[in-house]
Amino acid sequence: MLLTLACGAAWPVHAAEFQPALHAKLDADYPRLLALYQHLHTHPEISFQEVQTAARIAEELNQAGFEVTAKVGGHGVVGVLKNGPGPTVLVRTDLDGLPVLEETGLPYASKARTKDDKGNDVPTMHACAHDIHMTSFIGTARVLATLRDQWSGTLVFIGQPAEERVGGAKAMLAEGLYTRFPRPDFCLALHAASDLPAGTVGHTEGYALANADTVDILVRGVSGHGAWPHLTKDPIVLAAQIILGLQTIVSRETSPTDPAVVTVGSIQGGTKHNIIPDEVRLQLTLRSYSDEVRDNSIAALKRIVRGQALAAGIPEKLLPIVEVSEEGAKSTYNDPALTKRIMSAIGRSVGDGNVVAKKPVMGAEDFGLFGRVEPKIPICMFWLGTITKESVAESIKTGKTLPSLHSSKFAPVPEPTLKTGVTAMTAAVLELVGKR
Repeated sequence: MLLTLACGAAWPVHAAEFQPALHAKLDADYPRLLALYQHLHTHPEISFQEVQTAARIAEELNQAGFEVTAKVGGHGVVGVLKNGPGPTVLVRTDLDGLPVLEETGLPYASKARTKDDKGNDVPTMHACAHDIHMTSFIGTARVLATLRDQWSGTLVFIGQPAEERVGGAKAMLAEGLYTRFPRPDFCLALHAASDLPAGTVGHTEGYALANADTVDILVRGVSGHGAWPHLTKDPIVLAAQIILGLQTIVSRETSPTDPAVVTVGSIQGGTKHNIIPDEVRLQLTLRSYSDEVRDNSIAALKRIVRGQALAAGIPEKLLPIVEVSEEGAKSTYNDPALTKRIMSAIGRSVGDGNVVAKKPVMGAEDFGLFGRVEPKIPICMFWLGTITKESVAESIKTGKTLPSLHSSKFAPVPEPTLKTGVTAMTAAVLELVGKR
């Protein structure tokens, strides 16, 4: 739904000067931005391996005039630009690609491969458009550095590693992001959207992205011949009962007004038709928005798994083993007041008719961690359209699904995506640090 926003806080008094200066800078800089985007697209690096990507982002920030520190929380990059008294604004981009074989057919498509942390040879691709994020980030840094007469405050631009493994934000915070560098008053980020036309910007107030927890369950039993099941403890039957029991977490243990997801994505067990195995493995993802629903879902899961096993007569020493991964993401909560304020500014820059209200999604990010500190920091992540208007219109007309984020066929259009990304983020930052 298209949404025209009412004005929030006053725009800098020299707004008439800001827009022409921004557009002139973008037009002049676009060939460099496009070249940077294509380079990043062609050379993706997966989580915890972003060595060359981090070096390139550090170099670009340094050339823009930022004081740069590398290797913060692994391959994290921090650039600081001080410009007098005023608020401190953090702008974040993510650096990592995914182990996906690109099938876009683009002339600059990635053909890169690497070894993952298990030693497997895997293809790599920016299938979540972090290359779009990084290029918009650098474009914004360049513009703001040249418009220093129009704002006052401190910018902290960070390149965060390992977003896809939801480990980078935690690592950067643990290594003193808010003690070694200026502590922000606001945190901003953008994320590519695979369902919005290029030239548009989407936003969600409040919860925008979900908690995401990965759970592994090892269901154990007593193996034996399929013709004598009474002499066994069948983990396949028990796994089926557990799967059905887990459905009640959402339907009977969570308020109907609180979103939650419990999905069993994998069940593996057994080797032959007539053999009852001694174990079955389940892989799950849990999604929620509030921490209360998350904690209740995990506790209920553990209780149901144990209860089903006891009911099946599984001895104590063979009860299922439940492991909740530490690679869980915390939900992203967009501060409503901050979101209204910056979206009003963005609307004035890209056109109110190009600002789109979006519903929250059950996808996950670790950007939310930057606001989950004490005292809390207002944050906002907004969506950036990346698809041609014609493709979106055809999808709506025919019902054919567009390639989604993480798809091997997801191919953002650089123009006008990159210009819109730089324009929107620059407007958002200037709304917070612009001279009044």
